[in-house]
Amino acid sequence: MRLRAILALAMLVGLLTAVPAHAEVVHPRQQWLRDSTAGLFLHWGMFTAPRHLDCAAWERDVTDGGWTPDYWIDQARDLGASYIVLATFHSALGYARPWPSAIPGSCATRRDFLGELVNAGKAKGVRVMLYMTDDPQWHNNTGVEMLDSAAYSAYKGRQVDITTRPGFGMFSQDLFLEVMEKYPDLAGFWIDNENEYWQQNGLYDKVRERRPDWLLSNNNTDTPIMDTVSNEQKTGMTPAYDYPQAAWTPMPRLVEADYKLPTVGDWWYDGADHPVDARLSTGRYITNAGSSMKSLMAETAMVNGKFPPQQEAFNSFMSTWVPPIKESLHATEGGGYMYGGLQPGFWNDGAHGVITVRRDDGGKVQYVHVLTKPSTDRVRLRDNGYRVTGVSDLRTGERMRFTQSGGSLTILGITRWDDYDTVFKVETAGRQGFLTGVKATASAEQAEHPAAALVDGDFTKYWDSDGNLPVSVTLDLGKRKKVAYLAVNQREWSPVLARVTFGRPEDSARIKDYRVYVSDDGRRWDKPVRAGAMRSARGTQVLDLGEQHGRYVKLEVLNTWAGAQAPRFHRKLRIDEIQVADSYPVSRDSLPLEAERQQRTGQARVESCAACSGGAQVVGLRDGTLTYRDVGVPAAGEYRLQIDHTSATPATLSVAVNGAAPLQVRVPGDNKGVPASSALPVTLKAGTNTITLSGDAGVDRLAVAPMPPASYTPKTTMTVDPAGLQWVSPGQQTLRVSATLRLDSEDVLDQVAFAPAVPAGWTVEGEPIKASAVRLGQTLAGSWTLTSPPGMDVTATDIPITATFQSLGRPYTVTNQVGVRLRPADRVFMREAEDSRNKIGEAGITACAACSGGQKVRNIGGGPDQGSEPNAYVLFEDVTVPEARAYTLYIDFTVNGPKSYSVTVNGGPPTEVKVNGATNNTLYTVSVPVTLKAGPNIIKLHNDTTPAPDLDRISLSLG
Repeated sequence: MRLRAILALAMLVGLLTAVPAHAEVVHPRQQWLRDSTAGLFLHWGMFTAPRHLDCAAWERDVTDGGWTPDYWIDQARDLGASYIVLATFHSALGYARPWPSAIPGSCATRRDFLGELVNAGKAKGVRVMLYMTDDPQWHNNTGVEMLDSAAYSAYKGRQVDITTRPGFGMFSQDLFLEVMEKYPDLAGFWIDNENEYWQQNGLYDKVRERRPDWLLSNNNTDTPIMDTVSNEQKTGMTPAYDYPQAAWTPMPRLVEADYKLPTVGDWWYDGADHPVDARLSTGRYITNAGSSMKSLMAETAMVNGKFPPQQEAFNSFMSTWVPPIKESLHATEGGGYMYGGLQPGFWNDGAHGVITVRRDDGGKVQYVHVLTKPSTDRVRLRDNGYRVTGVSDLRTGERMRFTQSGGSLTILGITRWDDYDTVFKVETAGRQGFLTGVKATASAEQAEHPAAALVDGDFTKYWDSDGNLPVSVTLDLGKRKKVAYLAVNQREWSPVLARVTFGRPEDSARIKDYRVYVSDDGRRWDKPVRAGAMRSARGTQVLDLGEQHGRYVKLEVLNTWAGAQAPRFHRKLRIDEIQVADSYPVSRDSLPLEAERQQRTGQARVESCAACSGGAQVVGLRDGTLTYRDVGVPAAGEYRLQIDHTSATPATLSVAVNGAAPLQVRVPGDNKGVPASSALPVTLKAGTNTITLSGDAGVDRLAVAPMPPASYTPKTTMTVDPAGLQWVSPGQQTLRVSATLRLDSEDVLDQVAFAPAVPAGWTVEGEPIKASAVRLGQTLAGSWTLTSPPGMDVTATDIPITATFQSLGRPYTVTNQVGVRLRPADRVFMREAEDSRNKIGEAGITACAACSGGQKVRNIGGGPDQGSEPNAYVLFEDVTVPEARAYTLYIDFTVNGPKSYSVTVNGGPPTEVKVNGATNNTLYTVSVPVTLKAGPNIIKLHNDTTPAPDLDRISLSLG
């Protein structure tokens, strides 16, 4: 088995020839981390509460308090962590070095805490990595200088200011070299971003030369020479624990998720015993493992090294909770990606979870981790072509009933649920039904990422559409064959939802609207056999096609989920692999409430349907009925009734419950051999109920579940243009407003309407936008003209654009707004940096409490060495003034330390504007003279060499 793993690693290394120079995506030195599930992140230093400003006093209190390295090592083992990252030389912790150092410049202890920790870890199988910061900016944030430039200058024999980035880079590089010399058993460096001095002076090459077996990890930046990229404190996902939804690095790159275990508070001990959310923390731990990501969990050691009681308690809990499911986490990889496996993500009846697969057996043994249990006694998920031979509860060993058909595995009769992760061990006979010898071409491709990569079985290579949308991929099967479905693995290089990370806009570069065609000759294409929206989700996505026959299959991608606010991902499409299958694995057992097992009348009949559960459906209901007489529920009340139906054209089903008046269900048209789902609320009595269906559509099955919790809201995205606070001139104003509403979840919205709600005295030109139903990915758009009252100036006004809709009979409201303010009398122009009329390139919009509109533009200027991009700027177009003359340009900004803007007017030479400030939480203003022409002008704020300050807004007055 070990030889097989070594051979697999060697093959993977050989496959990585297309990776950029110096990128070491896979290397033998990484194996120990690849075999890990988690690490312990320790922020512990001089500013650990109670804060110390004297190095010797801090060291004395640490030792007198009873610090011992074995405590940390034992706590890490309880937590399930196989390594520790020690963050003491940290910009927010006083830049202390927990080792005796010959290099002056900041606090260095006499006691060798680092050496003791490394030795203790080596004795118990826990590795230690050392955190290093790139950033000197917090050197005196307490009012006491923590960096000693004079002492370091004397050591170097020349003047070096280590409070500047270049000087700090020199100082810290010396520390890297010292640590490499002193601690051969260290596992590597965990680096919090990069310093340009290190890059210019070959630091990483020195590490590779002197310690070739050490790892290098970088925080929030995927630097090619690094072994690992770490993703810091991701939030905003649904469910909240699904950390990988926000990740943007594809396998087999080593990826960490670093996050705080205490629910609130700092990364370091701040004097409080903060709670640990076990639900959130265990969920992150498991979902990260389900994407082959390592959980780097931060705990807050006190001065004496001990953890607060609630963190100790969580570690103790983990020491007993993990062992019964350890085999599902050890020597496994995330399932649904390059290593194969069932489909992770959202499952039936509110269930959510991930898959892990044994690394060495081709997916024959897999583990289904149910983190959010369904509201029923079953779990149903896509099988991705694996023929299942057995299912058991990993914790109890209980053999579980299951059924498999229509591309899904259903585990039945589940009565025991773990509070955090119910794990089912799934044994399979491997994958079946996939065609071989498929060739691929595309209507567009990058030369280095051609369509041939789609069918080569190699997830380290991919197809890139080269920014073209719509775009199509044509699969040549070699000869006419039966086709049942496509399994699409898109490249996991983007998050699944729109978000902003440290001011950088991100969005999902995944397929949204698509069409699929089948042809015998590759030239004549009939109507699409499928058309719809693909959900934005990680892992394999399946497109069922019904039973088709042909030589060629074409997937046409019309657009992706990414919006224009995230230019890195907008109109970009990358796909690792597309596989074509001709059949589904089928077991003999059936699901409850299958249509073909119910009572039929008139012309109702059973018809074969390979994509349906049980392999059949009931059709002919226009002149017949389908009656379920044993729909059982434990208590009377309102339930969610799901109908899996089929129809080639839009249709209607009538649903009568217990003889009541029938309810009408709209059925979308698509493919008569592929089921879709609709749901409605129904009132059922305790015990057995009767449900009768008739109408124009076929029926696959019913499913009954409790209604979703009252807190559940269908996920939508609403955009309003213009975005950002609008500053207007005196007098009556007319404002053109547009808005869009998009459904991002697999719900159905009914009775949808949205429109502006203007204040008294304002008028609206344009009707409300309405739709009877909206499904996944569908977007409604509208525009209106808003006019303020005549004969008066605009008062401060926030105009809501409100959408109302129903889902499962429950009402919902979504609102966005346009803020309107009167421009100050001494200004002839004013606009927010975040205004949607501006272009910002790779810069991003972030919240700012001190800023005029509550937002600002961040990450302007610089270059890759500084963690920003030269094409990150703010371009103000249509800066309209009444006459050609000199004006004063006011720039409202936030900044921490000395930085500068380049101001370019109408494409002329840039003017440098130098600024300084103490904190990014304070708003500053600087002015600069500019000459403008009458009418529209263009003003650009940028910096092509170094990072610029964050920008709130600009305004103009007469010069």
